[in-house]
Amino acid sequence: MFGLVKLVIGEFEMHSILIGGKAGAGVKSTGKAISDVLSAMGYHVFVLDDYQSLIKGGHNFNIISFDTKPLLSHYHEIDAIIAFDEKTVNLHKNKLKKTGTIIYDASAFKLSGKSVKGVPADVFVKEVEGIPIMKNVAFIGAFASVFGINFKLIEEIIKKTYSKKTEQNLRIAKKGYDFAEKNFKKICCLKQNGKPKQLMTGNEAISLGAVKAGLKNYISYPMTPATSILHYLAQNAEKFNINVVQPENETSSAIMAIGSAYAGAKTMIGTSGGGFALMTEAVSLMGMSETPVLIIESQRPGPSTGVPTYTAQADLNFVLNAGHGDFPRIVLAPGTTEEAFFKTAEAMNLAWKYQTPVILLSDKHLSESMKTFSADTSKIKKTEIVLSKVKNNYKRYAFSKDGISPLLFPGTKDVIVKSTGYEHDEFGITTEKPEMVVKMNNKRLKKMQVIEKEIEKQKQVFDS
Repeated sequence: MFGLVKLVIGEFEMHSILIGGKAGAGVKSTGKAISDVLSAMGYHVFVLDDYQSLIKGGHNFNIISFDTKPLLSHYHEIDAIIAFDEKTVNLHKNKLKKTGTIIYDASAFKLSGKSVKGVPADVFVKEVEGIPIMKNVAFIGAFASVFGINFKLIEEIIKKTYSKKTEQNLRIAKKGYDFAEKNFKKICCLKQNGKPKQLMTGNEAISLGAVKAGLKNYISYPMTPATSILHYLAQNAEKFNINVVQPENETSSAIMAIGSAYAGAKTMIGTSGGGFALMTEAVSLMGMSETPVLIIESQRPGPSTGVPTYTAQADLNFVLNAGHGDFPRIVLAPGTTEEAFFKTAEAMNLAWKYQTPVILLSDKHLSESMKTFSADTSKIKKTEIVLSKVKNNYKRYAFSKDGISPLLFPGTKDVIVKSTGYEHDEFGITTEKPEMVVKMNNKRLKKMQVIEKEIEKQKQVFDS
């Protein structure tokens, strides 16, 4: 039986499509286009993006799961495989349901069987005088046909996804669609399932949460799986009215962030475990200087370089204890895309309220997977930085009941603003007097009491 979607009267079961091929073959863009189609039709979608640490070759695949109900992960059993190469079939056919099917590139290899359907993608590309990479849109067209999706929706998605050589891509997609109409049986006719939904990765949600909370500077050296934060914010820097900087390494990122925050700009940095290891000395400097910096640590398997493009959750103890000496730090760990948005904004606000480093702990699965996003973003407000009213005889590290000192920034008229990594007195002047060292340590640690009380009041889980 040729079928991707099992329709039950009164109920729609969750289903998954796997798209696979070599890196550089267009697997990700094909998955994105199909996901956009399904989300535009109102379905809840979750997309797992699996890739090796290669620019070309190897094996990449997406698993697109969709349902009428919210999803928090992908579905392991596959209803259909769209295969750009034979390796995809060999690696994933054991996950295919008995009622599943394989749609494959008939111009690249040959398969046989009742549930196997070939699409001569190369032929379509040659007919429109396109280039080889364009053949992936033929599968988007074939997909739409067997699902009974109107080609007008495919046209809209292709125009958004493939802005270059749009007309050629549209013609290839239509050829794939028409070929499937003539040669393949309909699997079903997907109907509109409510209003179109928004698709978002965890890293995009992190980025938007930070912007909503007043992010001004993002400083980062690329390290998977945090890299797409850098890309997304750089692409939208003008729109978000922020600055994005890529320095020479992770150590420089952390040190630049301290300077940025010292000057009064809400600042965020992003990395993975290996990069955060290089930042730990700077994290201690943030603690001593009481500089508010938001650090995104998106985990991947370690130790060392580990497995760069896969997921793990092994850095909690590391980030809780990173840095030498004892100083307050806050660690938040969202579990969903919606939580990533809210918790990033919360983390930014906590950093500036308590003048301390805050670490948001993500992982590859959350950071790079894409899902339909549903949350009231208006709940997050940009929290303004509270500046000291006392300017005469300003004490940057003044003692207080809760350990939080008044803030002013360099450039304030008639005020000297000090910051130091050396132990210091209330003015920021270095000291080695035992009594002052003890008092300043106690001052910083006092913050933990009020931090703990505030964290207990925070909502920990957000509905999807």
